[in-house]
Amino acid sequence: MNVSYRYTSHQVARGARADAERNDALFLLKKVSSMRLTYQVQLLAFRAFESGRKLVIRVPANCKLHPSLRNFQKEHSKVVRIENG
Repeated sequence: MNVSYRYTSHQVARGARADAERNDALFLLKKVSSMRLTYQVQLLAFRAFESGRKLVIRVPANCKLHPSLRNFQKEHSKVVRIENG
């Protein structure tokens, strides 16, 4: 999995934290009407991959997923799972 790191104005690598963690999964909880592939999702997917866990993204049932996020999920289906509802 390849992630290009972004830096703050003080040259510190940006990071992301999961909303919840379990031994087997990281959880990202979003209450949005549409969801894109974001830097946060990429970083958490990389972290899940490195630690041998799964990234579970939970969104509302009526949330529309952007094609970039769907493609990322298909490409990394062993690491990323999206749950609606």
